[in-house]
Amino acid sequence: MAYDRSFGSSSRMSRTASRRRMLRLAGGALALVALTAGTVGCDDGAVDAEDPGNAGGEQPGGDARKPGDGGTTGGDGKAPEPLWTRTTSAETYGDNDELVIAGGAVIAGGTPLAALDTATGKQKWSVPGGTVPGAPLLLGKDTLYLASSRYDGTVTGYDPASGEETWRSRLGKGYRQPQPIAVDEKQVYVIAEILEDDGSSKTNVIAALDSTTGRIAWKEQRDLGTVQNGIHAAVRGRHLVYTDFKQNLTVRDTATGGQVWTRKTTRTNYGFFAVHEDLVIVPQEKRIQAFGLADGQEKWSLEATELALFKEPAVVEEVLYIADSARTLRAVDPRTGKPLWQSKALADAGLQVPRQYVKAGGTLYGATDLDKDGGIIAMDAKTGDVRWTFNDGTGDHHAWLVATDGERVFALHGDKLHALPV
Repeated sequence: MAYDRSFGSSSRMSRTASRRRMLRLAGGALALVALTAGTVGCDDGAVDAEDPGNAGGEQPGGDARKPGDGGTTGGDGKAPEPLWTRTTSAETYGDNDELVIAGGAVIAGGTPLAALDTATGKQKWSVPGGTVPGAPLLLGKDTLYLASSRYDGTVTGYDPASGEETWRSRLGKGYRQPQPIAVDEKQVYVIAEILEDDGSSKTNVIAALDSTTGRIAWKEQRDLGTVQNGIHAAVRGRHLVYTDFKQNLTVRDTATGGQVWTRKTTRTNYGFFAVHEDLVIVPQEKRIQAFGLADGQEKWSLEATELALFKEPAVVEEVLYIADSARTLRAVDPRTGKPLWQSKALADAGLQVPRQYVKAGGTLYGATDLDKDGGIIAMDAKTGDVRWTFNDGTGDHHAWLVATDGERVFALHGDKLHALPV
C-alpha cells in the first residue's frame, strides 16, 4: 500500500480556512480576525513518501443588460460597467475552483448553492445543502461534484443546468465528509476522514469512485496525522497529481492508486501548480520547474529576476502565464520553458500580481488576491500590456476570482458577483 506523509492539526478543519488561505490573510487584518480558527502542524522534512442572503438576489441598484448595451467596454482604458451585479451566498477561500461555469449557469460556492443565468444573473436553481467551505466545485462528464458534510461517506453529483441530483456514491459509514479533489472521464477522486470508534479521526483515505456506477475502484489509506484539507489536484491520463500541506508533490496511478513518485515543494505558491500534457509545472521560490508525470524527473526550469519569487501559474490555451513578486508577468511555452514574452506593465501601473488567469478573445484576465484596490486586470494576451482594471469599491478583503464563458467575464469578490463584457 502506498502512503502519504503530510502532517496537520485537527481533522475537524474541513469547515475552517486552510493554512494557505490564512497566510494570504496576513496582509489583511480584518480578514485575519475573521479566519483565526485552524492551523497546520509541524514539518518533519520527510521526502521519501508523500506524506448568504438570498442566493441570486439582485444587488440594490443592480440591473441586467444585454451584452453591448450601454457603458464602456474598456476600449478607452477604463474598466467596463458590469452587465449585471448580484449579491450571492458565496463563501470563498481563494481557491480557483470556487467559481465555475456550466450549462449556461455561473456557480459560486456557498450555502445555499445557487446557479445564476450567465446572461441575466437570474437564479436558475438552488441546492439547500450548499458547499463545504473551502471545498472545490468539480465539473466532469456534465456533472457538478460536491463535497459532503454528511457522516455517511456520501458523494453527490448534480446536473449543472438544472441542479437535479444525477449521481451518488458512498464510501461507507466508516468515512466522514468525503471531498472530491479531481475528476476525469472515468473516475471521481476523493479524500475522506476515517472514523474511529469514538467518532474522532486520525487518518484519512484517498479513493477513486467510478463516475458511472459510483462503485469504489480503489482506495489507499494515508499516513497518521494527514488531513483532507488544502489539497490541489489534477488528472492527466494514468496520473493523479496533487500537493498537500507538507509541501509534497505526489503522483498516483489512476488505475491502481499506487504512488508513482513524490518530491518536496516550497511554501511560496500555497500548493498551486499547472499541468500540461505530460508535465507538472511547480513554482519553487526563485525557480519554476517542470517535472515529468511518469518519472518525476526535471524537464526544464526557469529563474525569476533577482530577489523575486514566482507566484501561482496557469496554462491557458497552450501558454503558461506566471508572475513574480517583482510584478513581472511572463508568457512561457509550457512544453519547453522557453519565454514567449515578458512584461513589466503591472509594475509600471502599480498593480497587484494576478493569482488566477482566464482568456477571452485576445485579452488575458487576471484576478488578484486580498483586496486593497486589487481586482480584475485585463491585459493584452500577446504583450502583457494593461488595458484596464476593474474594482467594485467594496474594500472586501476576500480574494478575487474570475471565470469566463467566452462571451462574458465573471468576477467574484466576497459575496458580489459581477458579469463584465469581453
